[in-house]
Amino acid sequence: MDNQESEKEGVSLLARMKDMTQGSEVRCLVSFTLPLLLGNLLQQTYNVADTMIVGNYLGDDMLAAVGTTGSVSYLFFALCIGLSIGSGVLISQFFGAKRMESVRKAIVASAAVTLLFASVISIVSVIAARPVLNLMNVPKDLIDYSVKYMRTSCAGTVCVAAYNWINAVMRALGDSKTPLIFLFVSTVMNVGLDILFISVFKKGVVGAALATVISQGFSAASCIFFCFRTNKDIRPHRSEMRPDKYLMTKCVRAGIPIAMQNGLISISMVALQRVTNGFGDTVMAAYTVNMRIEQFVHQPFMSLSAALTAFTGQNIGAAKQERAVRGLKTAMKLVFVFGISMLVMFTLIGKLIVGCFVSGEETISIASKALIITGSCYAPLGLIYSIRGFLNGAGDTGYALVNGIAEVVCRILFSLILTKIAFISYWGIWITTAITWAATGGVSVLRYLGGKWRLKSVTEQ
Repeated sequence: MDNQESEKEGVSLLARMKDMTQGSEVRCLVSFTLPLLLGNLLQQTYNVADTMIVGNYLGDDMLAAVGTTGSVSYLFFALCIGLSIGSGVLISQFFGAKRMESVRKAIVASAAVTLLFASVISIVSVIAARPVLNLMNVPKDLIDYSVKYMRTSCAGTVCVAAYNWINAVMRALGDSKTPLIFLFVSTVMNVGLDILFISVFKKGVVGAALATVISQGFSAASCIFFCFRTNKDIRPHRSEMRPDKYLMTKCVRAGIPIAMQNGLISISMVALQRVTNGFGDTVMAAYTVNMRIEQFVHQPFMSLSAALTAFTGQNIGAAKQERAVRGLKTAMKLVFVFGISMLVMFTLIGKLIVGCFVSGEETISIASKALIITGSCYAPLGLIYSIRGFLNGAGDTGYALVNGIAEVVCRILFSLILTKIAFISYWGIWITTAITWAATGGVSVLRYLGGKWRLKSVTEQ
């Protein structure tokens, strides 16, 4: 029944979505990546809007209060994001194999898993906000503001999870354009609400967090409604509405290593933030600005990685391993060129870019030099994203955990050592980041060359 149904329904769905098992690998990846990149850049305007409006309306100290919550908030969000990616791997492989009934059942199962985990994480993160921020050594004059911002943001975890879930589903099916439309609307909404809550209603850092939560919630709800309203091929039949426990287990098995990887990376970032907090408000503000700017650098890498996951998943499902490998090689060439270009740009006009976020001369000086330090390893960073996206799509999601462990060890070990050396001091924060990317890039290459991914198809386990 499954195969017969796939033959009838697969054609109509392929007409709307994108079958990446045929055609030019370069064209497939680039055309699929561009909407993802635009979407990720729009998402980053959430953070940039918060940073610029908070920095200009409320000052550098409130900017530091907001920035110090970023890594720990991501720790909670990362678990939901990882599960969404794992679910997308399963859906993309079923789609590549043209098993449409299995696609719909996997969508239902992944929705149930996402909702369950997001609800639990939302509750835990709100309760744990103050204890965790205390452990991070957030200065006493900022702790109350940081707690308010984090609790408000984390209360909206379900919104973040819902958006990432529908995004993962549509990416798996080859549609990277539909989520972009709704994200654009919500981005405009976010900027407007930021100004309204902070400038007009005087809600301070809580207003910035509320603007982001409301905007992401709108984006998720509208995108989910539209996608299932207009795509009958992925709309579950009544008999398919009950979540399949076996597929739920598969979603969890595929997603947990990625979620743990994201969690471990976030823990390493929390540890690095804690070290940063020990150097005072100026270094904290410089680190926050540096992180905000580099989020934009990460976006092309992240977008290409997500495209490569969908591309690889579909081709592994269609038993086209060598085509998947050619896609990876194409991606690695693209990230190398981009990484070198960003290093050159930050070397030439880094101060001008940093000056858009803060006005303090010392903060600008530190942040602009820090961009050059980390920029020296943007190429290895792109390599990490490319191989990770490929391995995830191939079903080798277990490597994600290895990746996460490598980042934790490097960030904690080197930050504790380097920042204690007198002539390095707080520069050790950014040197640690560069070393971490270089080392993890090497680990990623070794995993790919090991070839275990060839035996890891999720749909065959």
